[in-house]
Amino acid sequence: MTTTPALIARISMTGTGMGPPARQDQRGPEHAFAHPCAVDADVTGAVRAVLADLLARRVAAAEAVDPLFARDLAARVARFTHDGGKLARPQLMWWALRACGGGEHPQTAAALRLGAALELIQTCALVHDDVMDAAPVRRGRPALHADVTAQYADAAPGVRGVRLGEATAILAGDLALAWADDVVAETEPAPGTARRVRELWSGLRMEMVAGQYLDVHGEATSARALARAVRAACLKSALYSVERPLALGAALAGADAVTTRALCSAGRCVGLAFQLRDDLLDAFGDPRATGKPAGGDIRSGKPTCLAAVAQARAEAAGDRRALGVLRSTLGRSDASDAELAAVREVFTATGARDAVEARAARLVSRGLGHLDAVPLDPRGAVPLRACLSRAAGPPPAVPDDDGSDPARAALHVTASDEGTHR
Repeated sequence: MTTTPALIARISMTGTGMGPPARQDQRGPEHAFAHPCAVDADVTGAVRAVLADLLARRVAAAEAVDPLFARDLAARVARFTHDGGKLARPQLMWWALRACGGGEHPQTAAALRLGAALELIQTCALVHDDVMDAAPVRRGRPALHADVTAQYADAAPGVRGVRLGEATAILAGDLALAWADDVVAETEPAPGTARRVRELWSGLRMEMVAGQYLDVHGEATSARALARAVRAACLKSALYSVERPLALGAALAGADAVTTRALCSAGRCVGLAFQLRDDLLDAFGDPRATGKPAGGDIRSGKPTCLAAVAQARAEAAGDRRALGVLRSTLGRSDASDAELAAVREVFTATGARDAVEARAARLVSRGLGHLDAVPLDPRGAVPLRACLSRAAGPPPAVPDDDGSDPARAALHVTASDEGTHR
């Protein structure tokens, strides 16, 4: 574990390729980006510069509260957040802002800070998710709770160490959420946009938690209704990961209602496609590429659209063998590799894998089509389209089906309703 002072220095100096944040005054580095073109050239670098400064300040404040708390908890939150993913949500927010014609200095500074807040709330979601899923690995490394358990293996052996790790991870997620809220509260958007930004942030938090609850509820009750699986995906991924970041960018830019609705519809479609492909990656992906063991959703019994479609197709076909495999394996944490392989074979043989891949491709196409319905600034619209395409993953080369499948029809109707009402 990196010591707290060393971590503060490392967060402040590295990870952005931009050197240490300028500190001529007490303002953060977001104020160094006076022109939006500087952010356009390296959105992730700009957000990471702001994030590094915010994290360093908060770890320093934690050190003043208590050194053990700072070392074991605050520093872990900072490291997890700083060394995180691809910053997809901040990128979506930024390019939505630019597509709506935004980019004045107050808008740019606010967007960079909100981008950092989005990364912090993602830390909260992932750290808590790993505890709920009992996932030992995240991003190719020990998950936060597993890391703490290993650190205290001698001082707190056995169950005590496991409980300590889980409790620390829960507190770490809470701290990340508190830091995110602090950042939003301290951000000053352009006049006339602050209320809408805070409404969107409040909704984003609620929807993230609601989607997670539907997940754990479905796991515990073995509920695999397709409509409920789509609803959970819309809340947890479509809204939280794509639509709300786009809406935040539009709000910061002061976009009109028609443009905002088009962006939100695009985000809902692409966000659902993202979750469908994430379900496929969990089942069929290479752990070396995904950074987590394959089959986690199968072992936890997560109510994914993939599992729901497979079950619906097996029931419609009267395929007792496939239903037996699903019922005997989904939700079993001790499922063997052979049993996982049998579930994957059912996903493929029932046509669920191809149906979900095809549905994801259609959703991406529909989502990008929504962008064509409104006039957007090409300086933001072009990279926004590319960003949305990357978020959902490459379109799969699978044949379309003939529309006679009841599971496909249910997925089509539910996704369409979810994609247009906001």
